[in-house]
Amino acid sequence: MRGSGPKPDRDSGAPGVAGEPRLRVGVLASQGDFAAHAAMLDDLGAEATEARTAAGLAGLDALVIPGGESTTITKAIERDGLERAIRAHADAGLPILGTCAGMIVCDREHLGLLDASCRRNAFGRQLASFEADLEIDGIGPEPMRAVFIRAPWVEEHGEAVEVLARVDGHPVVVREGAVLACSFHPELTDDSRLHALLMALATGVRERAASSGRSTG
Repeated sequence: MRGSGPKPDRDSGAPGVAGEPRLRVGVLASQGDFAAHAAMLDDLGAEATEARTAAGLAGLDALVIPGGESTTITKAIERDGLERAIRAHADAGLPILGTCAGMIVCDREHLGLLDASCRRNAFGRQLASFEADLEIDGIGPEPMRAVFIRAPWVEEHGEAVEVLARVDGHPVVVREGAVLACSFHPELTDDSRLHALLMALATGVRERAASSGRSTG
């Protein structure tokens, strides 16, 4: 799985002005392979941090909610008092990437960050895991190798939700404003283009804030 797919330039999503601080991208470390996400973000030039507390979510330029098990992640968010901080991040227009179970956590039945409903284990249980080459709008013409493990799909969504990729007609990559979500595990390959897109969104927020004279986070 690793070693496949094109790689964006290392600084593709990082600020380009000399001396400007690197983007601070948090990875929710409640469950899932958060270390792999952090390593991918580091490779792209971000300052990646594992976020476990509300204080750890403050001052971020972007946030990744990784895969795992959506019920476990939701309970951990409640246990650790993270919901208010995650909502404050989203309300500030700061980007979020939800992957696999993280997509479910973002939907309207959970945190409500996406106007969408997701179907859990939509492609089947663990034995039905698979890989596919996806053409994803917004990351370039080359297909992205996607690893689906007990993956969801978007069952229904509102008009503001843009579908960026489908499998068998089912949405598996979506975006609504600054919230990006996918059904698969992008951290399991070397293709970091979704993470680079997250960072590009964060760079855009930072640049707009600088032009208007306000701070982000």
